Amino acid sequence: MKEIISTQNLIKDYSLGKVKVRALSGVDLAIAEGEFVAIMGPSGSGKSTLMHIIGCLDSASSGDYYLDGTLVSSLPRNQLASIRNKKIGFVFQSFNLLPHLNVLKNVELPLMYAGAGLVQRDRKARQILDSVGLSDRLKHKPNELSGGQRQRVAIARAIVNDPAILLADEPTGNLDSQAGGDILEIFSRLHSEGNTVIIVTHDKAVADRASRIVRIMDGKITDGDLAD
Repeated sequence: MKEIISTQNLIKDYSLGKVKVRALSGVDLAIAEGEFVAIMGPSGSGKSTLMHIIGCLDSASSGDYYLDGTLVSSLPRNQLASIRNKKIGFVFQSFNLLPHLNVLKNVELPLMYAGAGLVQRDRKARQILDSVGLSDRLKHKPNELSGGQRQRVAIARAIVNDPAILLADEPTGNLDSQAGGDILEIFSRLHSEGNTVIIVTHDKAVADRASRIVRIMDGKITDGDLAD
C-alpha cells in the first residue's frame, strides 16, 4: 500500500527563555493511504506537536517528513500553507468555526480559498452538509448549534475540498458520550469510503475506533500495534 505519510528521525525543539525543551525525539512514523490511525499519548507526550508537523502547521527542527511523496520538511512557510490547504483537512476539539458566519458559509470557506466559484461552492457545501446530517441547519450560526452539531460542521468544512488526509485533534473532547459516539461514526464512515483518517487522542475508547494505534511518550513512538 502506498505511504501517504513518512517521517524519519523527526526532532522538534522549543526554546523557553534560555531553556531548550525537546518535544519530539527522533520520531519514525509511516502511515499508508486509506489507513485509520489513532495517535495516543498523555498530555505533554508530544502527540499534538507531531500532529502540527504532520498537518504542516509547524516544521521540525530536524529530520525528514514526506507527505504524499513530497519532502515537505524543507519547504518554506508559503509552500507549506499551499500543500496544507490542498492535502489536509483539520478537525479541532474547539471546532474553530467563525461565529459571524452561518453553517453554509463556514463550510464554503476552504472552497473559496481554493478559488471555486459561487455556484460550485454553494452546491458542494450543501452536499457535504447533507452527508453529515445538517441540511436543515444551513442558515444557523455556530452559537445556535449543539456541540455535536458544531463538530459536524467542522468535519464538513474539513472534507469539502476532498483532502488526502483528515486530521482530528481530540475531536470528541468537548462532547458528551452520545454526541462523541456520533462523531466517531462519521469518522468510521469516512474511512470506509477510502479516506486516510488520523485522530490524536488521550482517550482509549476513541483510539479503539482506529485500525491502528500509535503510542507516543516523552516525544518518542513507543508502540504502533493494531487496535485491540
